[in-house]
Amino acid sequence: MADAIQRGVDGVDVELVEGSGGVFEVTADGEPIYSKAETGRFPDPGEVEALIRAR
Repeated sequence: MADAIQRGVDGVDVELVEGSGGVFEVTADGEPIYSKAETGRFPDPGEVEALIRAR
């Protein structure tokens, strides 16, 4: 996923932080972008990139 975001959004530096327990959270500049806990699902292909661009 980190590679797809890096390729899909110009000027974005992506860092993958491994966790456990099925946690999947995406933040940009400390602001939440996507949360699996809130949606109950993993993002669709391109969804995170679109959310970052919309920001």
